[in-house]
Amino acid sequence: MEDNQLSNKRQVEEHVTTNANSPEILTNNIYTPAFLRQQIGKLVRVEFLIGTNNLVDRIGILEDVGASYILLRALESNTTIYADIYSIKFVTISNSVASNNQNYNLYNNSMF
Repeated sequence: MEDNQLSNKRQVEEHVTTNANSPEILTNNIYTPAFLRQQIGKLVRVEFLIGTNNLVDRIGILEDVGASYILLRALESNTTIYADIYSIKFVTISNSVASNNQNYNLYNNSMF
C-alpha cells in the first residue's frame, strides 16, 4: 500500500464505532467511556492521577474514546495523545465549540 492509503486506513481504524452489539460501557452514559464519547470534538482539560498524589493535566480536543483509552489532539503541537482512561480523575469540558483555527491561551487556562 502507498503511504497515503496507509494513513487513511489508520484514520478510519482509530475511531471506535458503536452499534447494537457494542458493549454497554461504550453506549450507556452511566459509564465514563460512553459519557466522554458524547463530548468528542470539544476542548477538554483532563487531569490524571500519577502515583498516589501527583496530578498531571493535558489540554486538547477530544478525538476518540475507547473502552480503556482516550485520544486527545494537543493544540500546541497538533499531535495525538493516547491516554489511559483509568488514571483520569477530572475532566473539564469547554462549552465552546473547538476548531483548529482558534488560539487558546493554554497557560492561564482562559478557556476553563
